[in-house]
Amino acid sequence: MKSNLFTPVTFGPLTLRNRTIRSAAFESMCPGNAPSQQLLDYHRSVAAGGIGMTTVAYAAVCRSGLSFERQLWMRPEIIPGLRELTDAVHAEGAAASIQLGHCGNMSHKRICGCTPVGASTGFNLYSPTFVRGLHADELPTIARAYGDAVRLAREAGFDAVEIHAGHGYLVSQFLSPYTNHRKDEYGGSLSNRMRFMDMVMEEVMTAAGQDMAVFVKMNMRDGFKGGMEIDESLQVAERLSKSGVHALVLSGGFVSKAPMYVMRGEMPIRTMTHYMDCWWLKYGVRLAGRYMVPSVPFKEAYFLEDALKFRQRIKIPLVYVGGLVSRSIIDEVLSHGFEAVQMGRALIHEPDFVNRMLNEEQARCNCRHSNYCIARMYSLDMVCHCQLDETLPKAIRKEIARIEERG
Repeated sequence: MKSNLFTPVTFGPLTLRNRTIRSAAFESMCPGNAPSQQLLDYHRSVAAGGIGMTTVAYAAVCRSGLSFERQLWMRPEIIPGLRELTDAVHAEGAAASIQLGHCGNMSHKRICGCTPVGASTGFNLYSPTFVRGLHADELPTIARAYGDAVRLAREAGFDAVEIHAGHGYLVSQFLSPYTNHRKDEYGGSLSNRMRFMDMVMEEVMTAAGQDMAVFVKMNMRDGFKGGMEIDESLQVAERLSKSGVHALVLSGGFVSKAPMYVMRGEMPIRTMTHYMDCWWLKYGVRLAGRYMVPSVPFKEAYFLEDALKFRQRIKIPLVYVGGLVSRSIIDEVLSHGFEAVQMGRALIHEPDFVNRMLNEEQARCNCRHSNYCIARMYSLDMVCHCQLDETLPKAIRKEIARIEERG
């Protein structure tokens, strides 16, 4: 099997030096909702490590779209800092992308400044908080915020944007029958549930013009009974193809309902609660966390079977993401006709993994999927336990060892 991993690939107006992309794994490195030196240093390290393009994670298109205190919020005052980041990435020979989205109901008033909004009114255990369903006349304003965020991304020097339409965030909340219980023209049939996505993509494609590549991350399945399944998701993919996007990133799962379907493995609950400040949340999650966040076994390329169904039917470029830690499996994925691959945890553990793959045909990342980085991310920053200078408490070390042994 001849590898094309280190051959250039083109997405619309953008050509990458190879077929690797750092996925938009949330860094939690933006205190004050603005870029930091830590964020710049991390993405520069990934660019220096050989990546074709690195993606800055999950920037909210407006304040109501914030789900974390240390998350980017796209607004004019942060553009100089983002320009420093993109300049640093470009100096290392990589392209720079930024993921744009709105969290919908997965927030809290103390973070987003208002009662969280979503496709429908309800209560979200993720925060936990009551949620207000958006009025139809509010939707054009939020859609325009996506377009405005794309324009700011261009000003900041990004080569591409990735619109988040999966994982149970706002666009996904409109698409999924699990979260969309509306009785108006934005609810009911799939055609109606796609209306908000259509509105967003019209604004995005207009703002992107002819010089920015547009990727969309979408769910192939929501990952639980009552959510979207492949038959409807294929229709969503076809609608996005017609909108003019340059590539789809094929993912799955709902952060508020089936988080480990997205990431796989086990959530280290003791690690997560160790970093929490709120005492009642800390003990509540410690008692009920294993029931709230059930584990899903990890295996390499865990989304491949579903992704192949999209490859057979969807004609535009597709990017595979999910469980890639070895060059041999990456080569296999690319041999099925996917234009590129995304990696997250592998590049948190080893930012120069791509360069190692260039020099070692049997290269394999040593990430053992304890998911410490994810558990820590909710309160601090997303850092691999192997990269820490500090000595972790014994209980956390034991939890990491137990999960890695099982994996």
